[in-house]
Amino acid sequence: MSNRTESYLVGLVGDGVTPSLTPHMHEHEADMQGLRYLYRPIDLLDLGLPGDSVGQLLQSASNLGFNGLNVTHPCKQLVLQHLDEVSPDALKLGAVNTVVIESGRFIGHNTDFSGFGSALASGLPGANLERVVQLGAGGAGSAVAYALLTAGVRTLDLVDVDPARCAARAAELSGYFPDRTVTARTTAELPRLMPLADGLAHCTPVGMAAHPGVPLDLDLLERRHWVADIVYRPIDTELVRAARAKGCDVLDGGRMAVGQAADAFRIFTGLEPDPDRMRSHFLELVAAEEVAA
Repeated sequence: MSNRTESYLVGLVGDGVTPSLTPHMHEHEADMQGLRYLYRPIDLLDLGLPGDSVGQLLQSASNLGFNGLNVTHPCKQLVLQHLDEVSPDALKLGAVNTVVIESGRFIGHNTDFSGFGSALASGLPGANLERVVQLGAGGAGSAVAYALLTAGVRTLDLVDVDPARCAARAAELSGYFPDRTVTARTTAELPRLMPLADGLAHCTPVGMAAHPGVPLDLDLLERRHWVADIVYRPIDTELVRAARAKGCDVLDGGRMAVGQAADAFRIFTGLEPDPDRMRSHFLELVAAEEVAA
């Protein structure tokens, strides 16, 4: 357990991270716990640096006394070669988003998968996990699929616009979870798959402010389905609103955003965050953004 008089210096490395809400979430939770905690975005676009500069930035952070860095696109895979130790789950996912700096050593974790896992458990308690359709098999999709299978999903139908990526991801996950059924599917199969599914996990950019719309024919949604979205800008995507209107149990994208931040806070400090308090603060931040826009 960390000493409460200790101070923390943390950063977020990636493209376009300056508007991120993660620094606000960490600093606010630290304030509530009486910690000295400074969290700074390190925006590669602003600095004119490529993603593969992440190793150099890690070393600089260590030299400057940082306690750790969160890492996002395009560095989650690139950072792996610069780490001294990687958690087993992050190793399987081939992606790290949280790096602890301890005595000049770099230890990698993945809180995208654990954050979605805790979001699922708290936001959709008792959800039927027998069979799930997941849209999107990219980086975030990989973490969500891994979390779903870890949570107990027996059959996962993975749908992606890139058939090769989808097939590779399905094969990889099947290797890690040999007692489950993970199958690569196409969007054309959705009308057949959705009646068999208990839930839908959405992991594509569709629904974001820059990519409005819905990722599937809403007529395929039934009241008995649960729906989890990972898009959180806006928090109430068209998919979330439509699912709620049909009476579905819904997990909005803010749950995963808060879950991964809470897990990273715990890893950096050794202290237990208050996820409900972080969620309330996060919703305030998003609401303020939407008013400003």
